[in-house]
Amino acid sequence: MLDYAAFPEQRQALIRQILQQNGRAICSDLAAQLQVSEHTIRRDLHELSKEGICKKVYGGAVLQLKDGENFTHRKAHNHAEKGLLAQRCVELVKNGTCIFIDTGTTNLAMASAFPDDLQLTVVTNAPDIAAVLLKHPLIEVIMLGGQIQKNIGGCVGSSALDQLRTIIFDQAFIGGCAMSAETGLTGFDYADCEFKKAAIRQSNQTIVALTANKIPGIARFTVARCDEIDVLVVEETLSREAINAFEAEEITLLMV
Repeated sequence: MLDYAAFPEQRQALIRQILQQNGRAICSDLAAQLQVSEHTIRRDLHELSKEGICKKVYGGAVLQLKDGENFTHRKAHNHAEKGLLAQRCVELVKNGTCIFIDTGTTNLAMASAFPDDLQLTVVTNAPDIAAVLLKHPLIEVIMLGGQIQKNIGGCVGSSALDQLRTIIFDQAFIGGCAMSAETGLTGFDYADCEFKKAAIRQSNQTIVALTANKIPGIARFTVARCDEIDVLVVEETLSREAINAFEAEEITLLMV
């Protein structure tokens, strides 16, 4: 059996592997598994964080995800999973309300799943979502305008922000790049994340739907803490460890 105390490179390689597999690492668990002190593990996590592998959090670390593909490419992935998440989100929408739908491929699937008899107002900064909803017989569409950022598929500049701040939403369906119980919802684009924060402030209820590959993980910029998100819609394949961590944050979990 390898003496991990004597071989720091091999120890850090194993920790890197655990982070890739589980999305998070806990100091006490790693110390017991590798038979080294928690101080040694914290030092290892510090070294890995300098490489951009993880972000240190209380009691351990969370995997730092790499910047994803652009919006056009993301639309081609995980159709079935996004469809299930989208349908569950649609079930949360009430007739006669005003909601905000953020950019994102899961939210695009949600726009396609609204039943024909649902009547409401949808505000969006995503042209693809607006185009889908224009075909709906009873949905009024308000498109927030300005320059479209192709990598995120929506408008997040000052014009769109000014319009956003004049509307109060019953619900906001917010997209994200990564999430963990420790760090909350995060994203890769600074302007997009600031826009999401503004949308959350304008809404009475915030709902986030994420595929399992984004949990747990952390991206570069913060969007919202767990206590700022009312409902998290996730796949039932999410690990029990991640589920327990979110439940401890008192966020409502809906699994599909």
